[in-house]
Amino acid sequence: MSKRALITGITGQDGSYLAEHLLAQGYRVFGLTRGQSNPRKVRVSRLASELEFVDGDLMDQGSLVSAVDSVQPDEVYNLGAISFVPMSWQQAELVTEVNAAGVLRMLEAIRIVSGLSPNRAAQTASGQIRFYQASSSEMFGKAAETPQRETTLFHPRSPYGAAKAYGHYITRNYRESFGMYAVSGMLFNHESPRRGSEFVTRKITLAVARIKLGLQDTLALGNLDALRDWGFAGDYVRAMHLMLQQPDGDDYVIGTGEMHSVREAVEVAFDHVDLDWRDHVVIDQDLVRPAEVEILCADSSKAQETLGWKPEVDFGGLMRMMVDSDLECVAREEEYGDLMAAANW
Repeated sequence: MSKRALITGITGQDGSYLAEHLLAQGYRVFGLTRGQSNPRKVRVSRLASELEFVDGDLMDQGSLVSAVDSVQPDEVYNLGAISFVPMSWQQAELVTEVNAAGVLRMLEAIRIVSGLSPNRAAQTASGQIRFYQASSSEMFGKAAETPQRETTLFHPRSPYGAAKAYGHYITRNYRESFGMYAVSGMLFNHESPRRGSEFVTRKITLAVARIKLGLQDTLALGNLDALRDWGFAGDYVRAMHLMLQQPDGDDYVIGTGEMHSVREAVEVAFDHVDLDWRDHVVIDQDLVRPAEVEILCADSSKAQETLGWKPEVDFGGLMRMMVDSDLECVAREEEYGDLMAAANW
């Protein structure tokens, strides 16, 4: 009998890659969405015949209980979140409701459906609903040490990072209080051609494609010296799945262990299309974060040793993959636009 997985945030970058991975593993995959007309379902549209959707909202406790009860999942992957860090300064309360309290609500839904209480804690992992929480490297913020590992102290530098830290700690609390099989993956920055255009890597590769095709001339960026540990989202969802296959629940740092600056990302992307980035990039101080996270670098040795996981796509390969995808995407959009203009004419 196929395992059942329920994914919140299935229409996002990670959710779409995870859905593909689990389907390939023979899972029956359910996606939690707020209404069947979710416009972001485009990322999983080609999987539509293989996926099942259930209504639910991370801000509505009752809907989550109903969703978990109806699906009866073996595994729940909580990827649903407001994930654009700069937005968390403009809508801190909303980000906290979704990224922090939303985790609590999902854990409560699992606890209620499973009938767990402090006096009736689960004794074994067998038969339990297994829960994955998408934690974030942003929790480390002003990092106490580099590289960051599972024991590194948190010092978040944004409402987003603070909310994620709450979600991380409440997941651990439910594991320790109720014996719930619950894990957190502290994932460092992971990108792909499916990344939203508001994120810096995709902003860069889309601009490079448009500049190469003569559709724009400049790219505005903030801090070019910020360092990040960037990996490929398709690699990281494999780690999520592996975490829930272990005998006991635990927390893991996932990253490449290599730091690259925004400047390097720009250089690789522009160089891939034979352009000099200095002719096109302008600095906009309005794009600099109020409290910048300067250095994030993962020590994922625990995941490599325990899970047998390691990344397969390197930084250069990732950026070139994204540029190539955006060149095709922008060219298709332009061709479609030309056809529509001809038809209207």
